[in-house]
Amino acid sequence: MVTIEHDFDATVVTLVDEGDPRHPAPLREDVAVNLFEDCVTVEQWDDRRGEAVTITLSLAQLRDLRAALDLPEGVWRAR
Repeated sequence: MVTIEHDFDATVVTLVDEGDPRHPAPLREDVAVNLFEDCVTVEQWDDRRGEAVTITLSLAQLRDLRAALDLPEGVWRAR
């Protein structure tokens, strides 16, 4: 399941792990993706730390990640 909310300075996409009935496994914490004008943050609660962990991607890194999803194994540079 996915939710999308438009806040004042960001669009927040939340990814909810509902699991896969064909492959039962423990559910993971929700992932919040915050889309800002100049970066994207990805947040997920970490029970071991007792806090949310945040990763910040530049727009160039996000572009590279998007491209990487369709590339075979190797080292690539976006043009």
